[in-house]
Amino acid sequence: MGKQTEEERLWRKVDDKVRRAIREYGLIDDGDKILIGLSGGKDSLALMELLGRRSRIFRPKFELLAVHVVMRNIPYASDVDYLRQLAEGQGIPLVLHETSFDASTDTRKSPCFLCSWTRRKALFEIAKANGCNKIALGHHQDDILETLLMNLTHQGAFGTMPPKLTMNKFAMEIIRPLCLVSEKDLTALAAQRGYKRQLKNCPYESGSSRKEMKEILARLEAINPDARHSLWSSMTHIQPDYLPKKK
Repeated sequence: MGKQTEEERLWRKVDDKVRRAIREYGLIDDGDKILIGLSGGKDSLALMELLGRRSRIFRPKFELLAVHVVMRNIPYASDVDYLRQLAEGQGIPLVLHETSFDASTDTRKSPCFLCSWTRRKALFEIAKANGCNKIALGHHQDDILETLLMNLTHQGAFGTMPPKLTMNKFAMEIIRPLCLVSEKDLTALAAQRGYKRQLKNCPYESGSSRKEMKEILARLEAINPDARHSLWSSMTHIQPDYLPKKK
């Protein structure tokens, strides 16, 4: 076997982490039909290509459907032809869906939450209509760790976006096959694969604290290069005897 190129090594590294996530967290079963939430960003494009390739070689067998939701009241410049071309290249049907939300309907919730929930609801409805039993989202390990830090800081709760979440209300499972992949590796993969960046101009994005949590995560890794692995392990190594207990 010849020496692997840098591109081949990176693909193998990311693909191995996806395979490990599927195995360790039981993300895919025989006969699954999985909807991919295709935002058009690097993470969802990588997810589509990784799962697309795996669907042709992976056992058990599964089917894929990509869905791109356009929020009419958020300025987007999605290249739909490009997204369709990439989906067709993987043999994956693409559904385009337009919707919108009204931030004035619930002032208790942030516009980011309302936008996200509107998109998520659309994905649930399209998944059910097309016989899908799972929805795959492109959240990577940094997203999950940043959400953990956000919940600790703002909600006083120890929780995050899990690799697999059962939504009983919708009889649907959400899976995150990129949960073990770092954003750094996905950024490098996107550059190598030449993914075209989809432009957006969200007026609510500056109100999110995710940017600050990203900086905190980077600072923790500067203090300890293994910080992300320690944070990840902490979610499955709870020591209840050493935590406060109310009467």
